[in-house]
Amino acid sequence: MAEKKEKIIYISGHRNPDTDSICSAMALADLKNKISARQVADEHADRVVYKAVRAGHLNQETRYVMKAFDVTAPTYMRDARTQIKDIFDDKTQSVSGNISLRQAWKTMRAVKKATLAITDSKGHLEGLISTGDIAKSYMAVFDNCILAQAHTPYVNIIDTVEGELLAGDAKQCVTSGKVVISTANTEIIKDHIDAGDVVILGNRYEAQLCALEQHASVIIVCDGAPVSRTIRKIAGDNGCAVISTAYDTYAVARLINQSLPISYFMTKENLVVFKENSYVDDIKDIMMKERIRDFPVVTEDDCYAGMISRRNLIDMNKKKFILVDHNEADQAINGIEETEIVEIIDHHKLGTIETIKPVNVRNQPVGCTATIIYQMYIENDIEISKTVAGLLCSAIISDTLLFRSPTCTPLDELAAEKLAEIAGLDMEAHAVAMFDAGSDLKSKTNEEILYQDFKKFKSGDTTFGVGQVTSMNAEELNKLKDKMKPFLESARTKENIDMLFLLLTDILSENSYVIYAGAEAENILSQGFNQMPVDGEALLEGVVSRKKQFVPVMMGMLMA
Repeated sequence: MAEKKEKIIYISGHRNPDTDSICSAMALADLKNKISARQVADEHADRVVYKAVRAGHLNQETRYVMKAFDVTAPTYMRDARTQIKDIFDDKTQSVSGNISLRQAWKTMRAVKKATLAITDSKGHLEGLISTGDIAKSYMAVFDNCILAQAHTPYVNIIDTVEGELLAGDAKQCVTSGKVVISTANTEIIKDHIDAGDVVILGNRYEAQLCALEQHASVIIVCDGAPVSRTIRKIAGDNGCAVISTAYDTYAVARLINQSLPISYFMTKENLVVFKENSYVDDIKDIMMKERIRDFPVVTEDDCYAGMISRRNLIDMNKKKFILVDHNEADQAINGIEETEIVEIIDHHKLGTIETIKPVNVRNQPVGCTATIIYQMYIENDIEISKTVAGLLCSAIISDTLLFRSPTCTPLDELAAEKLAEIAGLDMEAHAVAMFDAGSDLKSKTNEEILYQDFKKFKSGDTTFGVGQVTSMNAEELNKLKDKMKPFLESARTKENIDMLFLLLTDILSENSYVIYAGAEAENILSQGFNQMPVDGEALLEGVVSRKKQFVPVMMGMLMA
């Protein structure tokens, strides 16, 4: 039965991920894998594995949560575009440069490939051998010293002529001399055999003895002829290998060059080699221009991984993604437009993500994506582990500011209480520890502060970004205003957006200061909240939610 392939579906939150984005992706991966394992699998179907990834670096609050529950954060994926490792399934085993041309040919026929990779003992690529190289060795090489020049191993000769070693050491190589076919009488033979030669002969005792006396390195006795003990003894004493084969002299003469090691004919200069992590977009033009059928693929440490051909570019499988906690293209992982989105689970307004086919979308007006994931566990009757419960509860605490946010619903509170019970968690104490960790901004750069929780939004032709910093330390937030104001304009220019806002949210007072950059930012802000900013800042009383209280106002003003 053919071995089942493993197909990966990635689960990703948004760029500049917050605690909900990370924890929901991790929990959903756990849920999906448990559902998959519980189902009766089709014996012919490929195995699907769900893997959480992140589209940015962790903020301090999320780091605290990861440490609190002793879990490893999802792997960082910089770009979601299709990589070579996603589309090439040719894991053709590499071969040693010492194997014979005949063995290489047999291998090519067995695996139905026209090119083989040659690697060293550590798996590093040394060169390539193709059917063209083998044809050239057979049709264009007439030098009878070629076995010595190529340092042909005796074992290759034995294998090629399907022979048996009667004397000598199979590990040795031909290092000198030429190939001689001995069919004449001994007087003539003596004049043609030199020390180190490989001699092909028949069953004549005197011819065999003559070859030994002339210090041949190898004698090949054809037609399955018997070799006397005397000949074997003399050969052993003289360091000469004796090989017996059932083939006749003509067949052995034809086969002998096929014993040459492929390293002698391999292509090792100017190889076109790709890294398995390279993006298909970056290499497909090279593949189309080169007149090569197969291209070797290596790992990041230059070990051979397999082959890729132009055929792999036809109907290639794109990475598959489930998006959690977002559905805006500008917020998604880089390269998301080059992937296949199979599902979206979110609690924000519907955004700009486009899909190539219908997908499952679960979008609920709750305060946190983790609440939806909790519901999915219950609906599928899957037990929630203590660790997953802790992660989901942490996400709800973070997104709802421990139920202070106007986005919080009774369902969020109910889910958090159930999850805290499973995790054995004191929500109040855990929330204080989380928010304290996230409020530690002293050692952070301006860029780290802005992007620890930052999202882009688009309305018509206008694009704006909103960052948010939540803290329980009002004094620290006040200092942050003066520190961040000069930075916002350069950040807006770098992001190539029209306006940029940063909410500085005081969890205890349930108010936010907003600072901004962009020509129209002050005007839209003053009209939207009916408050004129002073010195580049405005106090928004009772505003703690970017999703429910700030962004809708901005979107409404832009659409007016």
